[in-house]
Amino acid sequence: MSADNKQPQPPEDGAATGAGATSLLLSHARLADGRAVDVRLVGDRIEAVGTAGSLGPVAGGARVDLTGHLLLPAPAEPHAHADTALSADSPGPAPYDVPCDGEEVQRRATEAALLQLGHGATALRAHVRIAAGRGLTSLDAVLRARRSLHGLGELTPVAVPRLLTGVAGAEERALLRDAVRRGGVVAGGRPDGDPDPAGHLEAVLTVAAEHGVPADLHTEGDDPVWLARLAAMAGELGAGVTIGPCAGLARLPSEVAGRAAERLAAAGVAVVCLPQGGCGEAGSRGVAPVGLLRAAGVRVAAGSGALRDAANPVGRGDPLEAAYLLASQAGLAPEEAYGAVSAEARAVLGLPEVRVEAGFPAELLAVRGERLAGVLSLAYSRIVVHRGRVVARTSAVREYCDSAAALDLPRQARTKRPPEPGGPQAGPVVRS
Repeated sequence: MSADNKQPQPPEDGAATGAGATSLLLSHARLADGRAVDVRLVGDRIEAVGTAGSLGPVAGGARVDLTGHLLLPAPAEPHAHADTALSADSPGPAPYDVPCDGEEVQRRATEAALLQLGHGATALRAHVRIAAGRGLTSLDAVLRARRSLHGLGELTPVAVPRLLTGVAGAEERALLRDAVRRGGVVAGGRPDGDPDPAGHLEAVLTVAAEHGVPADLHTEGDDPVWLARLAAMAGELGAGVTIGPCAGLARLPSEVAGRAAERLAAAGVAVVCLPQGGCGEAGSRGVAPVGLLRAAGVRVAAGSGALRDAANPVGRGDPLEAAYLLASQAGLAPEEAYGAVSAEARAVLGLPEVRVEAGFPAELLAVRGERLAGVLSLAYSRIVVHRGRVVARTSAVREYCDSAAALDLPRQARTKRPPEPGGPQAGPVVRS
């Protein structure tokens, strides 16, 4: 399901485009529809889009030449795990099984967010476990990481308790309320690990309703009765409800899964799938039935999930890889696949729509390449724009030995340098 068709709106914050606002001209970029354009950014908005060569920078503003780049709305990351990210190589037990080291969590969460920012994700929602006996130490560490990333990207934690029902769940119910009171925290949960999944669901949605925050539940989605209960309750909640990764939904009979998907769509529940691998429990694998969900009208976004932890020691945290997998394995067109990590992901996070048009937020990703299918297949060089300024650059150069075969390859640049013993000789340089 595509994002709602919205008309460009003028910036709400007049200071963003007033005197003193930063400006940036992105020149000679190619759009997904094939047009070559100049895009002028002022403050945190796109001020103007014109044919290539038609716009100039605001006096004193900067210019970035995007010749050879495809310019896209920036992707967003709707389902990461900040507190365990980059912990696969840590000695000893998994982070969930040992006392929490807040400084270590903050360091890894910050590094992971920067890695994902470099891939293009200017907004990130990260699940963070809270638990009796551990308190909010991990959550506080991720909140500190968020503050350190201010101006580079947006990091929003989801407070995720495991046990919320009965007498044993009283402490974590109190922790969840305390977590969302801190502001900028989404109410989360893991109903699959609670003896009473329906009661767990009710507890999370009650806290979300009390505090006017979204709810994001980590679930396999393999219980049609629980999904029906979720749909019934979600329809009464004013804030958005998201579930994922829902790989278990693909293991249900197609008729049962189809009815569950229709209920979720009617209730406005969004699903975040994880094409790059499982997360949470190391044994969880598979991908939600994207085609079935989309056919039923469910908003489907794609996230990265685990990033080099016990659940996925080789995770990349790259939205373009998630889109590539949706196109190559789930049968989505490249435009639909990229929409799952950009427009749909932003909608799940409650963020405003982005188009490369005047009046829209200046949240953009430039990738070397000419067509979307190509950049999903091979996208190394990237320029990331957040709030109207370049916040990350990645440049990749591929070199070949000087030979007849190499000389026939297409190339954007050619360098001359002394030959290195045993290495590539002076020859073509292909920038990717």
